[in-house]
Amino acid sequence: MILNKLEYRIKNTEYRIMKLDNSKQFLEGSHAVAEIIKLIKPAVVAAYPITPQTHIVEDLAKMKASGEGGFEYINTESEFAAASLLLGASATGVRTYTATCSQGLLLMTEVLFNIAGMRLPVVITCANRAVSAPINIWNDQQDAVTIRDAGWLMLYGETNQEIIDLHLLAYKLAETLRLPVMVNMDGFVLTHTYEPVLMPGQEQINKFLPPYKPAIGTYLDVKNPVTLGSLATPDSYMEIRKQLAQDIYLSSDLIKKYHTDFKKVFGRSIGDNGLVEEYKTKDAEVILVAMGSVCGTIKDAIDEMRERKQKVGLLKIISFRPFADEEVIKHLAKAKYIAVVDKSISLGSEGVLATEIKRAAYNQTKAKIQSFIVGLGGRDVTKEMIEQIIFDIKKDKTNKMHFISCTD
Repeated sequence: MILNKLEYRIKNTEYRIMKLDNSKQFLEGSHAVAEIIKLIKPAVVAAYPITPQTHIVEDLAKMKASGEGGFEYINTESEFAAASLLLGASATGVRTYTATCSQGLLLMTEVLFNIAGMRLPVVITCANRAVSAPINIWNDQQDAVTIRDAGWLMLYGETNQEIIDLHLLAYKLAETLRLPVMVNMDGFVLTHTYEPVLMPGQEQINKFLPPYKPAIGTYLDVKNPVTLGSLATPDSYMEIRKQLAQDIYLSSDLIKKYHTDFKKVFGRSIGDNGLVEEYKTKDAEVILVAMGSVCGTIKDAIDEMRERKQKVGLLKIISFRPFADEEVIKHLAKAKYIAVVDKSISLGSEGVLATEIKRAAYNQTKAKIQSFIVGLGGRDVTKEMIEQIIFDIKKDKTNKMHFISCTD
């Protein structure tokens, strides 16, 4: 029986795709990512398995084996090797892809800095997972926020539909700005969950994201020699890093522009503008701030509290890098309380997103801003816990960090 099931899985992936109508499909999150990557048509896919992203590269391997995938598929001996392979491939002027998470992402760290510093348009999916020790394979967002200063644009999706759409936006941004982009999806919560999604057609994708044709002089070519990743002395290093920092900071405007283009082609939005999404914040006394799949639970809790006449709203952060200060303040400025809900922590400080919100909001609001840590190591985040956060921020007169692990 077990062998028959294994053979079925190897030979036939249809059990992971259920068509609901002519345009909508019911897909596992990982398979949805593999499908959109196939349609984006990278030239090189580097693969190394690590839970919970393994289904993505497994499905891409099946696509390659069946003749569906036109990419070069390379199994590597580690995540460090996978990132290094993408660096080399991207440097030759082709579209590339891999997926990873947790310890695998941290093993890539040295190469991630190099990819950004060399201005290579690599795109990676991170299936966010807790980091060791102790060993934990379940979801939180500690892995990606740990490398937030590597020079990558970092996007977070709430649903599998957003994850599909963010990959299209990611490649568009990467290839225009010559900057790498990481698309973050919560491990298991999204990667192993089936949701209805609209998978765009090839013609739509080609209209929004044409085949990659890098400018001469931006990639390695024996006919047009160029040096990438050369030695930078003290006379030039600081200026190079300044340019990288400025280009990432200014990319917010391009995200909004491409989001407008995305809406025209696909007929749907990614949040409000590809940077943030406000949910019932206009009259809210308390605004929660969060990113990733937990936003769905928060929205449900807000709906229930609104029925009880509580003025609560949500600001969902989609773009963590660049961090859209102006968009954030626009929605938070009039709140009385701001509760930042983090699935990560800067040990010895507070939630990582909370630090960003406090920096952006400095002298811009009189609201009380407080850090709340939830969901570490895959701990369930419930509507009752969200209500507990609302209760705590109103009651507690201090500004200390709160760990919300259960309801009282």
